[in-house]
Amino acid sequence: MSRIGFKPITIPAGVDVNIDGTAVTVKGPKGTLSMNAHPNMKVSVEGSEIIVERPNDEKENRSLHGLTRTLIANMVTGVTDGFKKNLEVNGVGYRVQLQGKQLVMNLGFSHQVVMEAPEGITIECPSANAIVVSGADKQKVGQFAAQIREKRPPEPYKGKGIKYAEEHIRRKEGKAGKK
Repeated sequence: MSRIGFKPITIPAGVDVNIDGTAVTVKGPKGTLSMNAHPNMKVSVEGSEIIVERPNDEKENRSLHGLTRTLIANMVTGVTDGFKKNLEVNGVGYRVQLQGKQLVMNLGFSHQVVMEAPEGITIECPSANAIVVSGADKQKVGQFAAQIREKRPPEPYKGKGIKYAEEHIRRKEGKAGKK
C-alpha cells in the first residue's frame, strides 16, 4: 500500500498557495498553476506545509489521496524549478532549428515539419540535433515532448529518428545475407 498521500508538501519561500474549496492555485517565480482537486479530498495549508486528507479507506479514496498529493507536489516543483525534457535527433540530414517560437525540423520528409510551442512551454535548440522542452506544468512538458517525438519515432535498425535523451533504443539485426 502506498503511503505517499500522507507525506506533507513543504512550501518553499517565494511560493504562494491559495485553496478555495476544491480549487488549488500555486503561484511562484516560474508562473501560476491551478487545478481542481477531487471533492472527496480535503486539501489544507498548515504553516508552511500542504496537507491532503481522505475521508475513509475506500479503494477510490486511497487512489485519489496519493494522486492528489503528487499533482500538488508537481505544481509546487513546477513553479519553483520547472520541468525539462531533452530530446535527441539522430539521422543523416536530420536537424532542428528554432525560428521565433516555431520549431522547424528536417526529418527526411519532402517538407519541413513546423511545430508551434503551446502557452507556457519554451523550446531551446542548443545544437542542430538536440531539443530541450521546458516549462512549469509537468503534464504539458511531457505531452509536447511526446508530440515532437511522434513526428519521427526512432526505428530499431539504425536508430534514426527523435528519441528522449535517456531513452535506450533496442536494436534489431538487419536482414541476413546469402552464403
